[in-house]
Parts: sequence; structure tokens; C-alpha cells
Amino acid sequence: MSGPTAPTAPRAPTKEPPGAVGKAAVRPMKVSRAPSTAGQKIVVYGPGGVGKTELCSLLNPLFVDVEDSARFLDVDRIDPTPETLDEVRAVLQDAALMEDRRAVVIDSLTKLEELATTWTVTNVKHEKGHTVSSVEGYGWGKGYAHVYETFLRVLGDLDAIARRGIHVIATCHDCTASVPNPGGEDWIRYEPRLQASRQGSIRHRVKEWCDHLLYVGFDQIVNTDGKATGSGTRTIYPAERPTHWAKSRLLSDPVPYPRGDDTIWKLLFKGNE
Repeated sequence: MSGPTAPTAPRAPTKEPPGAVGKAAVRPMKVSRAPSTAGQKIVVYGPGGVGKTELCSLLNPLFVDVEDSARFLDVDRIDPTPETLDEVRAVLQDAALMEDRRAVVIDSLTKLEELATTWTVTNVKHEKGHTVSSVEGYGWGKGYAHVYETFLRVLGDLDAIARRGIHVIATCHDCTASVPNPGGEDWIRYEPRLQASRQGSIRHRVKEWCDHLLYVGFDQIVNTDGKATGSGTRTIYPAERPTHWAKSRLLSDPVPYPRGDDTIWKLLFKGNE
């Protein structure tokens, strides 16, 4: 006859596999059904002098005017003008400065990328431990990847502002880019003037990030002799065409832009104010 069975030793807790998310790191989740209260993220780009800054001023926003483009306009602005990426990010993360704001304007992303490049060269060392004097000093393509990572932090700051219900609008200069065409000759189109390196394309990331990418252009008519003429009128394009990048989650038709006209904002923010 066998004796009493020895008690079973308690089993050690099973270790979670590497990368598993602990319960403490996850916020409580629920299902909801209602329009989002987050602010919209908008990028307005086009040639110099087309009125990008003036268009943004019609919203009575707070300007983070790193280019001093709004110095002739009667608008709320950060004073003194932020001159470094750290100063810009400090402004964007300052809840008191954003209090009761309908919209915040970054003027412009093109200049902000320059500040991100300067910050990267100053703060990110070469993989061998030494400092570099330019973005090319990291080696082929590596510097542009570092700038891309730096710029993503700024987009994160802007995301946090949008989550508070504040619209985020950024201006950007334009450039022309060649479009590969497997079926024929390549062509060129207007795109935002931002880094487009294969190691980290800020240009493509910004297009993905924003809710609306609006191209503002002067109206032109090409005559039979191939010469273009125009009267100075302008149009805002919210949908992509062969001539330019654009996108919108709400609009598809071009919107005329007479000086001082805020129709585009009324269309975008209808029912979202």
C-alpha cells in the first residue's frame, strides 16, 4: 500500500515571450461611435507670393512663424521668433500657449526641416563616435535617415496638439519633381519642398500624415503658341492631378481663392467646429 502523495510544488509563473505587452502598459479600451473631436492636420503649399500665409491668417490662428513670413500681418505670433528646433518644440509642447486656440500654424515646414537638419548635425554623432559638420558627413544616405527621424519627433508634437482639438496647419514651399512613367515619357509635377531621400522621405511622410494636402497655384492659360498668360487669380486644389500633389479626406473640387476669401476653411471645418 502506497503512502500519501507528496504535495505538488507550485509551478513557476510562465514568462511572457519577448516583446509581449504588459497589462499595465495598455489603457482601458471601449467602443464608441461619434465624430472625432480631434483637430484636422493640413498642409498648404505652393509658389512664393501665392498667399499661403495670408490664407492661414484668415483662421485667426497662433503663428509659429519660423520664417517671419507673417511679420506684415496682424496676427498672434510667438515672440521672439523661434530660431532652433528645440525652441520650436518647446512652443509646441507648451500647453499654456495652446490654451483656447482654434488653430496653430507652422510657417513653414520647409524652414522647419532646415532647423531639423541643423539639430541633427549638432546632436547626432557619427556611428564611429565623432561629430560631423554636415548631413553628408554621416556617409552615403545615413544623414538623411537621421534627419527623417528627427523630423518625426516634430510630427509627434503636432499630433498631440491635434488630439486636443486644435487644427494644425503648416505651410510649405513647392518644388518640381520628375514622375517616372513606365508607359511613356516621364513628366514633372509640383510637390512640397521637403527631403525626398530613399533613406527617409519627409516629403512622402508628410503627405501620409496630413488629412489635407492643398496646392495653391496661380491660374494660367496656355495659348496656341505655347505661351502661358495669367491675371493673378488663384485656385486651391484639394485633389491630385498630373501637375501637382494634393489630397483631402473631405473635398475633391478646386476652390477659387480671391484675396481675403476663407471659403476653403468653411468647407473643411463645416460641422467640425
